Amino acid sequence: MLEGLNRALDHVERHLADREVDVAEAARIAATSEYHFRRLFSALAGMPLSVYVRRRRMTLAGAEVLSGERTLLDVAVSYGYGSGEAFARAFRSVHGIGPGEARRAGAALVSQPRMSFRVVIEGSSSMRYRIVEQDAFRLVGRKARIPLVHEGVNPAGAALVESLGVETIVRMKALSDREPAGVLSAVEHLSESREEGAEVDYWIGVATGPDSRPTEDSDALDVLDVPAGTWAVFDDHGPYPSALQELWRDVFTQWFPSNPYTSRPGPELLRTQPVEIGTNTDSQLWIPVERTGERVSGSAGA
Repeated sequence: MLEGLNRALDHVERHLADREVDVAEAARIAATSEYHFRRLFSALAGMPLSVYVRRRRMTLAGAEVLSGERTLLDVAVSYGYGSGEAFARAFRSVHGIGPGEARRAGAALVSQPRMSFRVVIEGSSSMRYRIVEQDAFRLVGRKARIPLVHEGVNPAGAALVESLGVETIVRMKALSDREPAGVLSAVEHLSESREEGAEVDYWIGVATGPDSRPTEDSDALDVLDVPAGTWAVFDDHGPYPSALQELWRDVFTQWFPSNPYTSRPGPELLRTQPVEIGTNTDSQLWIPVERTGERVSGSAGA
């Protein structure tokens, strides 16, 4: 799969001067869906694909701006920008100064190297997983929009947990009637980005039947309908929360490139026991997946 990803990056590089890079074609070259291609790139590169494309574009454009061989408008047009103003905004977002300032001052600019991917397999650990076919269900509970935190406790997530009263927890537990059983946390990604600070919908809730209607009183619970599909389920044991955050990272940077599955839209579910920071605990992570080749097109978008 890594060979396909690197061929897809070659495609991106060849089309940096286009007004829009055809990400759907890059995903086709990588033999995966556009959704998974964007998610996997973000996990491996530490930045969204759109940010990488802008940085690479402005790295090449920056060299031309400093050379002074062409007008700034000519440089802008050659990199797919319809106006000097749009080009200047993109240039400033990467380099911190406008192209006119850079040319006048001969300033140092930011360079984004061209990327390629490889996986280093050390063999010191293994990942326990199983593939589960799950009927449609509802995630019922409380949600909040919070920023991603890659290391340590997420204060916004902890605040949501603390805001739940005992009565609400009891109501949710009574609704749980299928796997994954018990009270869960869930993350629903709102964009391709998995970088620190990206906003996600964070849930504390339970899995229940697709026809469940837990909204009859004034203290209604939030509901997310989850369609039937395939899930990769990972079991883990280690210190909280570092072991979980490492597992999440390893799923996208090691497991997906080494297995015939891709991610698909849906919430990522986590079942664990709340413990003191640093205390070992058993956890289970559910990632929505589909087998490679089932679908090679994904959601459109910039």
